[in-house]
Amino acid sequence: MKRFFSYPLSVVFYIFFFLNLLIFHPIQWLCLKLGGYEAHKKSVDIFNFMLMKCLNILGTTFSVENEHDIPVNKTCIFVANHQGMYDIPPIIWYFRKHHPKFVSKKELGRGIPSISFNLRHGGSVLIDRNNRRESLIKMGNFGDYLKETKRSAVIFPEGTRSRTGAAKEFRKNGMMMLFKKMPEAVVVPITINNSWKLFKHGNFPIDLGVNVNLKTHEPIKIGSEDPEALAAKVERIITADIR
Repeated sequence: MKRFFSYPLSVVFYIFFFLNLLIFHPIQWLCLKLGGYEAHKKSVDIFNFMLMKCLNILGTTFSVENEHDIPVNKTCIFVANHQGMYDIPPIIWYFRKHHPKFVSKKELGRGIPSISFNLRHGGSVLIDRNNRRESLIKMGNFGDYLKETKRSAVIFPEGTRSRTGAAKEFRKNGMMMLFKKMPEAVVVPITINNSWKLFKHGNFPIDLGVNVNLKTHEPIKIGSEDPEALAAKVERIITADIR
């Protein structure tokens, strides 16, 4: 019965989803042109909040477990497993006071209303996975930007989404580059659960009644450990709580 209702509700969801993409693209542009970074960031925050509301149509809920004091006066590097595109809106919304910026593949910088605009103009970095040298240079520049602005990074070291929820091996080079660039920052491991279930039938229909859970682990001072050992530790912490 749930699968039956998922078809019409998925149609309604996609209508509102694409409307949000189209509506917030010019809103972002206007905010950036007239109000600069702060106005643009607020429009992005609201845009992602609305995407979460669109998912509520499907009975999707979001929960964040955070028992830790995450500093807002210094750069944080949020590292998370990656289960689907809807990992991103709750990170942007719930951690908005940390100004999260994403490490993303360059293909996402074109062709997607609102999302591509934010990736190009909101402070995120777009990398070519097939060009390791260029990617490391961009990651180094990204680290300089974060140090200067005290904004935060979000990295999905698996590179691609897990279709079953099971963890993939982390690619640690980008993570270690930022660790070396910003020893004064903190790394915040996040375990994401259940996001993959939204797409267990593919892109259509989307499954109903999924609770997407984000568990925030204790922040770790980056300068306290060797970058390679720290990257391995972060991977162990994140994957241990995937269920």
